[in-house]
Amino acid sequence: MALPTKLTLNVVTPDHSYSHEVDEVSLPGSEGDFGVRPGHTPFFASLRTGQMSYRQGAETHVLVVSVGFAEVLPDRVSVIAQVAETAEDLDEARAQAGMSRAEEMGAMPHEIDFERARVALLRTLQQLQAESRRGVGH
Repeated sequence: MALPTKLTLNVVTPDHSYSHEVDEVSLPGSEGDFGVRPGHTPFFASLRTGQMSYRQGAETHVLVVSVGFAEVLPDRVSVIAQVAETAEDLDEARAQAGMSRAEEMGAMPHEIDFERARVALLRTLQQLQAESRRGVGH
């Protein structure tokens, strides 16, 4: 049986899902970053907050991911995450507003859904981090 030459990358979040044919994927695993190419040994991993990238030919695309899992198969990588956003999707004003909401929620601990607040704060911090990186080259 011939090894696959491409990977199908599936990314699913509560807000959207998409699929791409890619040459390579890099993910921020909870046990350390890892890369996947076609024919990789199957495994399942939890993801930490960080940058995920995938390569299509000479083009590399970057997403910020958080709170999720990845399933790796020889011909496919499936990412299920609470957050997966491209740099183009990130909005500094929205991130600052999210930070303000998170800080306000901290003043009312009896009314907080802590998991939702934690995810909102992670998303906000990722957006600010990505925005600051994007601003370095401009």
